Amino acid sequence: MNPTAFWDRIAPKYARQPIRDMKSYEYTLGRTRSYLGSGDRVLELGCGTGSTAIRLADGVARYTATDVSAGMIAEARIKQTPDNLELLTAGWSEPRLLDREYDAVLALNLLHLLRDMPSVLRRVHSLLEPGGLFISKTTVAPARPPLWFPLLRIGLPLLHLTGRVPFVAFRTIGEHDAMITAAGFQIVETFDGSGAVPSRYVVARKT
Repeated sequence: MNPTAFWDRIAPKYARQPIRDMKSYEYTLGRTRSYLGSGDRVLELGCGTGSTAIRLADGVARYTATDVSAGMIAEARIKQTPDNLELLTAGWSEPRLLDREYDAVLALNLLHLLRDMPSVLRRVHSLLEPGGLFISKTTVAPARPPLWFPLLRIGLPLLHLTGRVPFVAFRTIGEHDAMITAAGFQIVETFDGSGAVPSRYVVARKT
């Protein structure tokens, strides 16, 4: 199934789902907010229904939140949003983003859904001002996989073929971080979430 069609189809249900780990979510928001200044121009890729964008936009000058799914953006627009928050249906290669430069680009819970992560990272690098920040959080392969993890790696692609789940890549932490540095970034902070399948948070500066 086309990724856009998948997310359009599940957008209403996704919007109603509660955040699974609120403590981890709030911690991630706090760390991200600490890197953003009141004069910053921020771009978020894969914003979903806009919950994070709404929470962070009031601390910056301009916040552009994008998602490939028109359904997700429609759900975001139902919510009460700050005046400086722009919601766009757009992918990472969208031409409308070419004529802008950003102080920070966010990709939270997105990179593991990308087939070609290096191309996206190069694109992000081109959109940032010199010294700008790329802040991401994404699922990675566990360092010590549980016994059932191989079954997950086999099962998810099969479910993806039926349209029941999106494409998911399980990159190791080493592979994930190496792709970020290869795209022209210097990693300045990381932390890993708990759980059998962890999430890795990375703050990286454009060099």
